[in-house]
Amino acid sequence: MSIVVQKFGGTSVADAERISRAALRAVETKRAGHQVVMVVSARGKKTDELVSLASEITKKPRPREMDMLLSTGEQESCALMAMAVHELGEEAISLTGAQIGVKTDGSHTKARIISISTQRMKDALDAGQIVIAAGFQGVDENFDITTLGRGGSDTTAAALAAVLDAELCEIYTDVEGVFTTDPRVVADAAKVEQVSYDEMLELASLGAGVMHSRSIEFAKKYHVNLKVKPSYSNGPGTLIGPVPVAPAPMVTGVAFVRNEARVSLIDVPDQPGVMSEVFSRLSENKIPVDMVVQNVGVNGTADISFTVAEDDLEKALQVGDAATASLGGTVESLGNMSKVSVVGHGMQTHTGVAAQMFSILAEHDVNINMVTTSEIKISVLIDHDLCEKATRAIHSGFHLDRKETATPEIGVASPNIPRARTDRDATKLEEDIVSRLSGMEDTVVSDIYGDDSQARVTITQLPDTPGIAARIFAAVANGGILVDMIIQNAAQDGRAIISLTVPSDDVGQCIELLRTAAGDNPDVQFSFDQRIGKLSVVGIGLRSHTDVGARMFRTLADNSINVQMVNTSEIKVSVVVAAEEIDKALTALRGTFGVS
Repeated sequence: MSIVVQKFGGTSVADAERISRAALRAVETKRAGHQVVMVVSARGKKTDELVSLASEITKKPRPREMDMLLSTGEQESCALMAMAVHELGEEAISLTGAQIGVKTDGSHTKARIISISTQRMKDALDAGQIVIAAGFQGVDENFDITTLGRGGSDTTAAALAAVLDAELCEIYTDVEGVFTTDPRVVADAAKVEQVSYDEMLELASLGAGVMHSRSIEFAKKYHVNLKVKPSYSNGPGTLIGPVPVAPAPMVTGVAFVRNEARVSLIDVPDQPGVMSEVFSRLSENKIPVDMVVQNVGVNGTADISFTVAEDDLEKALQVGDAATASLGGTVESLGNMSKVSVVGHGMQTHTGVAAQMFSILAEHDVNINMVTTSEIKISVLIDHDLCEKATRAIHSGFHLDRKETATPEIGVASPNIPRARTDRDATKLEEDIVSRLSGMEDTVVSDIYGDDSQARVTITQLPDTPGIAARIFAAVANGGILVDMIIQNAAQDGRAIISLTVPSDDVGQCIELLRTAAGDNPDVQFSFDQRIGKLSVVGIGLRSHTDVGARMFRTLADNSINVQMVNTSEIKVSVVVAAEEIDKALTALRGTFGVS
């Protein structure tokens, strides 16, 4: 008998009526022939109420006691949900995180799951009971209650689905599913019928508030099919799973993060060990970084920029000051910024996505401060006040408001679910790595690969004005050249530097196109490297585990390999090194991360 995990968020269990409605969904699923595990959050504003109550007692509550307090919200919901199921004539048992056996580390208020015992849940399911689990919580080795932090109930649900080998994990929420962008900003945003794990990871990290990154990481790591569904209707929702077989749209969605800040280390030495020094300090201070950019060094120095949440700016500046005190250079910062991104698997095979995005921004007088890319994402850093304007313009410019024909609803037991667990060839390597993890939320570095078939082209002394990037990349796209990495660091003295990588065979044509696009501006300069080495570390949880970049750059530094360029995304860290060092670098990195 298949197992279905159903998670209900705070708004879905806010009062007795909604609790009863959620209980009915679980009962109907059980009567349809499935074993059911429910995961519930605290009711409505209960967590906020408890936090406020604690603040009336003390301004600095101890994390252990906050976990003890906040965990009561989910326990209340569990008990009430069990009562509602009993009223509908079915058996149910409510269980806390400890009773389920959710073992975590000891990081109070932001614990990570180490393991989950399944025996008690399986015994209850086999006895015909609906298991109702308290989300958001577990216990450490001392049996102290811990909580999982933001998005904790989603994480619990995905983790339970993983250890129980569930057919499906349904996430019931107060929206219809995953949308092409935030409907509160773009009224005609369309619901997406299906989205891949990688697209959803990028969208989640970029501020799409439907689900938290950690739950998507669990789903991808353990091949769980997720479905985001509305709790207030029978809408089909959005399936999150493997990459669909059908051709992917060029752009799936537009996401944004409002409150970003940029930290730039200016004129640091262009030599091995610099990125290691910076990332090690960020990791030690547990500062999650978002966009990371290093452009090509000039005259023996380079500029490194990274973005952090505005709340982390002060700590990040302290890290920057310590790094430059050791290395040399100066620190600059800029607050009141936002990041806007387009995401989609289809851009891997389409030229001109960047050009189109930059053109749209130029038409609306939005200047670009930084650019990073991955195979399925292009992100720009812009002025905070232009965030919503840019999002609406990009959404309209890529015609994401056009409603597509809905796919047939995928039911709980439908054979149409592209069940990732059966795809043995594609997942064997990752599963082998997962089997060796000491904790369920450990980072999975599933692949490390190199590419020496590309060339690097750098344009310097570009006027830092809206439209310059659009003109450059439109020229490249019109020439039919597929661009891989795009890096634009923060402008200095009103001048921008843009680097891009293209196939080596196309570098001559690319430079001719760029010279034409630059016009007769005598200040603009071009440089290129006919052959570069691009290294990529690919995995799950790279952004939420700050030590991955530190380990990567430390390994390169220990082997005296200089990093020429850096580009990051939710699932990948890519660097450019000298082509002749790529084999040495690959061997070293694979040894560090245990990837064959």
